[in-house]
Amino acid sequence: MSPRVATSAKARSAHAGKPSTKKSAKAGPAWEDYSTEAELDAVLVHSLEAFVESGYHATSVRDLARRLGQTVPAIYYHYENKQALLVALLSYSIEDLLKRAKAAEAESPDDPKRRFELLVRCMVLFTAHRRELAFLDAEIRSLEPANRKAYVAMRDDLEAMVTNAVEEGMRTKVFTKGDAHAVARATITMVRGIANWYRTDGELDPDSLAKLYVMFALRLAGAH
Repeated sequence: MSPRVATSAKARSAHAGKPSTKKSAKAGPAWEDYSTEAELDAVLVHSLEAFVESGYHATSVRDLARRLGQTVPAIYYHYENKQALLVALLSYSIEDLLKRAKAAEAESPDDPKRRFELLVRCMVLFTAHRRELAFLDAEIRSLEPANRKAYVAMRDDLEAMVTNAVEEGMRTKVFTKGDAHAVARATITMVRGIANWYRTDGELDPDSLAKLYVMFALRLAGAH
């Protein structure tokens, strides 16, 4: 994604690698592991909080500096401008999700139904454990054209993974024949919506939520 954002060691804070206080499910594959917080420096942590609370356009660099207890030039020392902050956050988010999704689908290369289930589970767990980053996806509208194009390309990679699983499932008759692209988009949109309402202190823990949404997704795909 352009422009690339360079961060120095001076920008790192105790937020990076901070152990999570969330209750973890039983040990599983690495792509399910959210035992540590997202590795974001202090500037990005406060930017994420501000963008989620107030929106990208309503947040100024001066607001961020006030949250950090720093000067505006101190932020510009690490990031070129406010757009660079949004690019860094969205890049981190989609790259982490793609890495996890690739690991998830690799667990079942020959079974499209199981691969679809794993991909849905992966997306739900990410959205639940990284809710603020997932919520920020809505700010795609605030990206400048070149940055939006790069981000959409990575989102398209994720959609292609889900679409391929659905297409193969339709060919092998484990899913009802239909429009695989539409099923994939509906599934991803359904999962993204979790970021609008989910709370970790609610009735559903991330694992239970993932199981529920896998069931919803299988119904969408017309699983036999």
